[in-house]
Amino acid sequence: MKTILRNAALTAAILGSAGIATASSIPGMRGHDHTGITVPDMKQAVDFFTEVVGCKKAMSFGPFADDKGTFMQDVLGVDKKAVIEQITMVRCGSGSNIELFKYTAPDQKDLTPKNSDIGGFHIAFYVDDVAAAKAYLDAKGVKTRMGPIPVSEGPAAGQTILYFQAPWGLQLEAISYPSGMAYEKGAETVLWSPKNPEK
Repeated sequence: MKTILRNAALTAAILGSAGIATASSIPGMRGHDHTGITVPDMKQAVDFFTEVVGCKKAMSFGPFADDKGTFMQDVLGVDKKAVIEQITMVRCGSGSNIELFKYTAPDQKDLTPKNSDIGGFHIAFYVDDVAAAKAYLDAKGVKTRMGPIPVSEGPAAGQTILYFQAPWGLQLEAISYPSGMAYEKGAETVLWSPKNPEK
């Protein structure tokens, strides 16, 4: 029930951005702009996303720090002595953007969460052919997991998936559903895909 209510709220938010009044959304919310990721080595991360995944670098900026005050803590919730050495934005196909951060901080932890950990996450890239993506990633020496795995039952039927990892352990996924997914038939809310970017 909570998922249904959450999806209804997202639909309302999208409709609200088109000029239809809604009650439960951030005013003017239009979509997912970017996902931010802190990486251990900016060059390695940029090279991986541009030379392996196929994203394009849009811009880099920084550093940011506050030697005398609490700006970093107040704005970002990090240690007040934290330094953002560099931020790089990359654009990946027709989806949203990825913001790469290179931080140093007195209390910095070096953890790579698994998908099962609280706070764990992954980034999924829509591809035309998951088997071709796996062959390509394997040839590039990228660690891939079992797959491609076709989903044939339930609301996600129609998709094929493959998990893989960046050199520093970031979890990623290749996904494809060229004929759509089972849930779409009669769905009030349809997820983003290259075929329906505005829905």
